[in-house]
Amino acid sequence: MSMFKEFRDFAMRGNVVDLAVGVIIGAAFGKIVSSLVANIIMPPLGLLIGGVDFKQFSWILKPADGAAPAVVMEYGVFLQTVFDFVIVAFAIFMAIKLMNRLYTKKEVEKPVAKPSAEETLLSEIRDLLKEQNGKAQ
Repeated sequence: MSMFKEFRDFAMRGNVVDLAVGVIIGAAFGKIVSSLVANIIMPPLGLLIGGVDFKQFSWILKPADGAAPAVVMEYGVFLQTVFDFVIVAFAIFMAIKLMNRLYTKKEVEKPVAKPSAEETLLSEIRDLLKEQNGKAQ
């Protein structure tokens, strides 16, 4: 029973719960971005290059032969996945940049400390010695 208690304590610590929430939200955010890329960005981009759907871009490495299916390299799907990644990475970058801006504490300028009584006295003695040396020459 103690192993179960240890596991429960571990799982309920703040960091683990925060991480789990972050992963779940990240997965949902990834789906939103994938939909944005597939349904909003890629169709106009395909239209600009001649009305082609990126998912259709592929190279047939070996045609189908009887019962053996064709060997196809679908680089269009890969390109769409790369666009997904770039947009997700940019969105995360912007979110972190915003969070850093919100949480960055501006350094408060420290007031210049007044010299202590000893320092003031030593400065006066130094100045007097300079005056005396200047008059003696």
